[in-house]
Amino acid sequence: MPFQFSMPTTVECGCGISDHLGEHVRGMGYRSALIVTDPGVRKAGLLDKMAVSLEREKIEYGIFDEVDPNPSAQHIAKGTDAWRARRFECVIAVGGGSSIDTAKGVAAMATNPGSILDYEGVGKLPNAAVPLIVVPTTAGTGSEVTSATIVTNTGQKFKAAVISPHLYPRLALLDALLTVQLPQPLTAATGMDALTHAIESYTSKTANPVSQGMALQAVRMIGRHLTRAYFVGTDVESREQMLVASMIAGAAFSQSRLGNVHAISHTLGGVFNIAHGIANATLLPYVMEFNLPACPDKMKAIAEALGEDTRGLSDEDGGRRAIAAILRLNRSLGIPSNIRELGVSLDWLPKLVEDSMRSGNVRINPRLTGPDDIRRIIENAYHGVLENQ
Repeated sequence: MPFQFSMPTTVECGCGISDHLGEHVRGMGYRSALIVTDPGVRKAGLLDKMAVSLEREKIEYGIFDEVDPNPSAQHIAKGTDAWRARRFECVIAVGGGSSIDTAKGVAAMATNPGSILDYEGVGKLPNAAVPLIVVPTTAGTGSEVTSATIVTNTGQKFKAAVISPHLYPRLALLDALLTVQLPQPLTAATGMDALTHAIESYTSKTANPVSQGMALQAVRMIGRHLTRAYFVGTDVESREQMLVASMIAGAAFSQSRLGNVHAISHTLGGVFNIAHGIANATLLPYVMEFNLPACPDKMKAIAEALGEDTRGLSDEDGGRRAIAAILRLNRSLGIPSNIRELGVSLDWLPKLVEDSMRSGNVRINPRLTGPDDIRRIIENAYHGVLENQ
């Protein structure tokens, strides 16, 4: 099977590593930076030591802290204006997936004309972006090692994906100490986001042996550490394992892309402004059940990676153990069992089906998927009905 693997982002991991951000920026040859973050990160004081580090290294910096949970083209344009006001040499994202996606958009639009929405799709950005450094404060998106940004088209109520090798960050600093203050709901949502990335990457039609090995390792790590990170919170080992697992899952799906969960969850986010991780987590068991006939052996391997005993079971029965494990994990993390509780209305069903089918993720989902299949998955997820459990 021919394939190509490339991960141009340098990753450094260690507790307290973000305190030396300035040294990294200086070592990369940059003398000024625009920090892109959200109000919550700034209010929590997570930028304080990083700012001291930048000042110590005489790095000029500005802060754009108006990131929205579902970044829009308008937010990216506003951040780009902040960059243009002083023409910084690099962009630094500090925060979760929304901050990273916004920073990617700003870095891209600093050097490309028009709107970020003009570049929806794969490989359409003509010019290299401003260099990007990422410091994630959640363990979920893996965006610190991917070539994609997700942008809400508010006019169409649609989440558009912009994918380009120009969007890979140059450096990612993984500091688990930045995640210990994460509230339980965010720990759950981001952790299940990472698990969804790993599972969809592993089963994707475009997966390769390298991405599958990484994806399955991420499933193992999340299965072992997510609940402890959720219930204990201050356990630094579990927090670090989740941060690394999220990065590994991101590296995996940057090669393989994803599947029907993301096709539908991006649609739900665009129409109902639902947080991405929660939408993924709630949809995941319903899509796994739909996909089971197409990849029972992979589903059984996922069950085993999650710690399920599948000895003596067929691939299909073993795969059902994976679905049951996801249902139990969602319940333990306080995640709704249906998308109705997330505010989804079936009055929008025709648009939800149409917009989900617009996603390239449908084409690489392991099971062939048409509009009627998407409709069935959404209706099952709305009513909380698993057909064979």
